[in-house]
Amino acid sequence: MNPTPSQTVGPFYGYALPFPGGGDLASGGIAVHGYVYDGAGDAVPDALLEFWQADENGSLAGAPGTMRRDPTNGAVLGRDGVRFTGFGRVATDLDGHWALRTVVPGNGYISVCVFARGLLHHLYTRIYLGQDAFLDSLPAERRQTLVAVEERDGVHRFDIHLQGEKETVFLDFG
Repeated sequence: MNPTPSQTVGPFYGYALPFPGGGDLASGGIAVHGYVYDGAGDAVPDALLEFWQADENGSLAGAPGTMRRDPTNGAVLGRDGVRFTGFGRVATDLDGHWALRTVVPGNGYISVCVFARGLLHHLYTRIYLGQDAFLDSLPAERRQTLVAVEERDGVHRFDIHLQGEKETVFLDFG
């Protein structure tokens, strides 16, 4: 008997995981955006990023069930636009760009989970919007890979480098 061919590793995220308004964690706050790059420095056009964060007061409670559905066919219409959930999911576009709208988290960072082609396991990192004791524990040259750059008032940029000289610090929670 011949072995069967192995399954290719996706990504197959574009079909069901992204949802309308997935990057809208809260309105009236800040915008955070960036690009995902591979080891060669090329943009990754098919990555999926998940975000978890605390609200302005540092609470991780979030409001469950803020997704609206079409009453006729059950299709997801997007968030209700009012309640803060603390969770978002965004796919990168063809240029590897992603964006979210949220509030400044009370604990100072946004947790990120990266799913992308070539990764057999997802990667965890954080977006820091200021200084933190954890950052102080890292070598200076690595620390900056976790800090968002304020481009202008209320707009922050955070690029994720999967490998290479600019590789983002990834965290092991295993």
